[in-house]
Amino acid sequence: MSAPARDEPATATGPGVRTPRLPVEYVLPLRWSDDTGLAELTGYLRRLSRLVDVTVVDDSPPQVHDRHAAAWRGIVRHLPVDPALHGINGKVLGVLTGVAAARHEHVVIADDDVRYDEPALRAAHRLLEAYDLVRPQNYFDPLPWHAWWDTGRTLLNRALAADWSGTLAVRRSTFRAMGGYDPDVLFENLELVRTVRAYGGTETAPAWLFVRRLPPAPAHFRGQRVRQAYDDLAQPVRLLAALAVLPGVAVALAARRPGLLLTAAATAVAVAETGRRRGGGTRVFPARTALAAPVWLLERGLCSWLALGGRLLRGGVRYAGHRIRRPAHSTRVLRRRLTPVEPGDLVAWVGTDLVTRA
Repeated sequence: MSAPARDEPATATGPGVRTPRLPVEYVLPLRWSDDTGLAELTGYLRRLSRLVDVTVVDDSPPQVHDRHAAAWRGIVRHLPVDPALHGINGKVLGVLTGVAAARHEHVVIADDDVRYDEPALRAAHRLLEAYDLVRPQNYFDPLPWHAWWDTGRTLLNRALAADWSGTLAVRRSTFRAMGGYDPDVLFENLELVRTVRAYGGTETAPAWLFVRRLPPAPAHFRGQRVRQAYDDLAQPVRLLAALAVLPGVAVALAARRPGLLLTAAATAVAVAETGRRRGGGTRVFPARTALAAPVWLLERGLCSWLALGGRLLRGGVRYAGHRIRRPAHSTRVLRRRLTPVEPGDLVAWVGTDLVTRA
């Protein structure tokens, strides 16, 4: 269970008590090749639809799309991706479609493995009264080995700044006024956040706003390691720190100084523990997750070199049958690219220099 949002009043529940619906649109961009997990997702959408209006933008193959339409009839609004939109990142196209069709000013965007509860939805809704964009904090539940491993990243991010989750909440008016965001980049959440910043919008990343996330299958986890490391090419300081890990280990081993490695590992665990304690994180992050930090750092050190090699030697990283070169634009570049659009318009950004065929 996720921790209650701080300062968010509880809602009475029980027989005969009807929970007030929130004026919030929940946008779920989706592309499934099969229906593994359909029953669980349908149950979640049914519970969610009692609290908010839900729009699923479904880019699944026709047979899968039709099964979804039958399963979700009367529960959610089920839409295809707007055919007028073009871009390589299908999630962004789904978000652009969903936000354009949203019936409310406050919009929650979430991946298919994110599981909001009522307190988290109410907290995001309340925060959007003050901010243009909200970045909640995901945590894995259940916690198999690979989710434990990846939580090391989460805790380090929490200690040093804020983590990148599979969900954001945004004001629809701000999103439409800035014309959406570029669908030809890899790290779509960073691109959206930076576009809001470039437009002059405000954001918040409350460390206490926890939203549950289902762990991926182990094979999916393994397949994402280099692609996720590629995201750091849009964050030079993080990239340099990651690239320094393996040379640092090599120097310590060559000098026969295992004590240096033990000290570095202990420091990583201590930093992760700081992140675990932020914002009441001990309620959702077990103590053993801090021990994953050195393991994740070694993995990221290796994968960052592979990602850099992919950029230099192959022109980018594979995604949806293409190679994407750019993980995300800088805020400075986005400020130059943002141009006034007609009120209420959403535009498809054009970035033909960003993508090459694999």
